[in-house]
Amino acid sequence: MANGKTVLILGGGVGGVVAARRLRRRLSREHRVVLVERAAEFVFQSAFLRLMTGDRTRAAISRPLARLERHGIELVRGEVEAIDPARRAARVNGRELAGDYLVLALGAELAPEAVPGLAEAGIDLYTPAGAERLSEARQAFRAGRVALLVSATPFKCPAAPYEAVMLLDADFRRRGLRADIAIDLYTPEPGPMPSAGPEISGQVRQMVEAKGIGYHPEHGVTGVDAGGRRLSFANGATAAFDLLAYVPPHRAPRCAREAGLCGAGGWVEVDRATLETRFPGVYAIGDATGIPLANGKPLPKAAVFAQAEAETVARNLAAEIHGGAASARFDGHGACFLETGDGRAGFGSGNLYAEPAPAITMQPPGRLMHWAKAAYEKYWLYNWF
Repeated sequence: MANGKTVLILGGGVGGVVAARRLRRRLSREHRVVLVERAAEFVFQSAFLRLMTGDRTRAAISRPLARLERHGIELVRGEVEAIDPARRAARVNGRELAGDYLVLALGAELAPEAVPGLAEAGIDLYTPAGAERLSEARQAFRAGRVALLVSATPFKCPAAPYEAVMLLDADFRRRGLRADIAIDLYTPEPGPMPSAGPEISGQVRQMVEAKGIGYHPEHGVTGVDAGGRRLSFANGATAAFDLLAYVPPHRAPRCAREAGLCGAGGWVEVDRATLETRFPGVYAIGDATGIPLANGKPLPKAAVFAQAEAETVARNLAAEIHGGAASARFDGHGACFLETGDGRAGFGSGNLYAEPAPAITMQPPGRLMHWAKAAYEKYWLYNWF
């Protein structure tokens, strides 16, 4: 092991798991791949909406991270308390871990407490427990106003709130309740999924409003009255609700902020092609990063990009460790399913790095894409665990 290198990966989400598996496959066993994660299980967030609709159980979309050890990956369970990027080291549960290379894949930190009253009044759509609670709530709901609130931008899985309201609409229609239930979506965004460009944004908005769902852009929430069941917005508007589901505010992990890895936008700054930070040998992938696009919008925070970024970093690190050239580049290509309810889904794909604006196309909703999404979720868990 005298010449062996250690790659220290912080975070066991999509990006961390893919980076660890790819590196382990590409590196000889004299080199170590160490993955740090506080949770015992990986839970596939792309399937949270299936928890909400009752089509999946948490067990079906989870895998023990300990399974990675059989592939030769060293797993360290613990909280990342601090990062020293200059030394490529991290403090985990009070002890220091160091590597020759450091990959930050900690994702975004959810901060519902940033909006007064939000956590007390609503259900967090972005946690597995919240998705399960929302499933119970929608089954018990018979009449009234359902509000889905995007509390701040940017947020991961940018299609998710739009999918959620359309799936709730389909569920209430199927049960003959829709006539007595109003559904509204409030967001500070100027339109759905703005990073994809105005054409895609307009298509998604049309899908939502065609179902009789109220869509309220440019509504930045300032507070929630849990007792009075009322939302207050920066534009002076207020809105009542009987059931509130929300996308919480997101921020970069505390340890990344305190380590000086974040830029003026509040997210970890990286080279958009190689994902390297300003510290040599330190990389960041996935939702913790902030990558500006040609249209001034940020690269969406989505699993498809975290995976592609992880593949890029793994290829380059393996090449460098083996004495070769680091030639892989993340090119901004990605794809996204969009569930519209009634067993149908659309599919958007293209190049977010295209200039002067992202080049994205949307395939109209159909049953094939709905089943393709369900199959992909199962395949992903099978393939990586």
